[in-house]
Amino acid sequence: MILSEVIVGALKIAFLAVMWAFIIFVANVIRTDMFGRSITATGELALVNPGKPRRRPSRKAPNSLVVIEGRQAGLTIPLAGVVGIGRAADSALNIDDDYASTRHAQLTQDDQGQWRIEDLRSTNGTSLNTVRITAPTPVRAGDLIRIGRTVMRLEKQ
Repeated sequence: MILSEVIVGALKIAFLAVMWAFIIFVANVIRTDMFGRSITATGELALVNPGKPRRRPSRKAPNSLVVIEGRQAGLTIPLAGVVGIGRAADSALNIDDDYASTRHAQLTQDDQGQWRIEDLRSTNGTSLNTVRITAPTPVRAGDLIRIGRTVMRLEKQ
């Protein structure tokens, strides 16, 4: 009789611990969705290669990102440095799309002036010319980038 009361008590405590772990997990997911992930200094330094001087972008390289489908259709963003794309308020292109993550993708320029698109572990993924990307992928003028219902094109203007 006493042993069964101890087992029931232990099960109650275990259930409470699992419930609190679940609540903390859900709160963390909501916080990350609202405020985004923090980027450490080490992560930022990985994008910069101080040993090599940056070359000027080639004349053929695209210099703007144009939204052609979605709620922001017609919007043009100049390309420079790292271009963050997502629902975060500090994104260079703030996408008003239910299928976009807070920090969904980013465009970066390499040493030769070539632009690359990278999906930042988004929930719904990023497509380049109808192919879902899983690694940083080169992007050229005229290529179509789809994030949710939003379609963008790199252009030389």
